[in-house]
Amino acid sequence: MTGSVKAMAVTTFAALVAVSAYSVALGSNGWLWFGWVVLGLLTLGTAATGGT
Repeated sequence: MTGSVKAMAVTTFAALVAVSAYSVALGSNGWLWFGWVVLGLLTLGTAATGGT
């Protein structure tokens, strides 16, 4: 796993924590969850291609 993939994974995890905290504090926002899913899929795609 390259440095860029690790950075994306950390960012994805941090975004999950932030979106979860937002949902608990202010209520769920579908666009935030959609954005997180897109970020997660991009991270998985980058990891699957080896970060190239």
